[in-house]
Amino acid sequence: MPPLVPGDDADDSGSEHPAAENPAAAAPARPSQRTALLILGVIGVLLIGFALGVFVRIPLDGRSDPAPSAVDIGFSQDMSVHHTQAVEMSAVALSNSTDPAVKGLAYDILTTQQNQAGRMQAWLQLWDEPLLPSGGYMGWITGTEGSSHHGGGQNEQHTGPVPAMPGMATQAELNKLREATGPALDVMFLQLMLRHHQGGMAMIEFAADRAETNGVRALAASMVKTQQGEAELIAQMLTDRGASALPMN
Repeated sequence: MPPLVPGDDADDSGSEHPAAENPAAAAPARPSQRTALLILGVIGVLLIGFALGVFVRIPLDGRSDPAPSAVDIGFSQDMSVHHTQAVEMSAVALSNSTDPAVKGLAYDILTTQQNQAGRMQAWLQLWDEPLLPSGGYMGWITGTEGSSHHGGGQNEQHTGPVPAMPGMATQAELNKLREATGPALDVMFLQLMLRHHQGGMAMIEFAADRAETNGVRALAASMVKTQQGEAELIAQMLTDRGASALPMN
């Protein structure tokens, strides 16, 4: 934001047009500034949601819930990271896009996933577990159910932690998204978000089936429904704009 002009620096001549003397004071924020401010606001909401969740001790949807398993803990850690990137991309689209449909989708994803990330971070705090994963991602997935994370067939065995989750945007892609404008921004956001949803689906389905706590299973099941619906909508939005989906990374 442009610096505020101190009151004691005002022109004693009584000029009624201070903006003319200081054009920067009247200039609107640039897109990059709006994006940065919106992302900072999103982070603030996430922190507030996390703090409130811990304060009220969000229940795990059951008075006799079992202790969390590696699936509950690993899913909450990894999906928090996954969601954080979706929130970041959505903040860029919400700030910089001029397409009402894209802005509406970005708003829905931003608000939904920041709420879910806050819940998962609060659970990790209650379990006295680290808020972020260490030593790679998805080590909590075992057996054939996790094979699609590696882009292989359903008979391929999961091989332990990986350095990056499928579907995640690279830093170069995020930088390009922030710099894009107009229809190019809209298409890039839709492509990155569709791949993001697709890449995380196997993790979500695994947690919905294998988590020990009722709360994590219920949250993962709701994510399956929401993200499948959003993926179908995004695919149609790309078709309407003459664009195609990105290959899985």
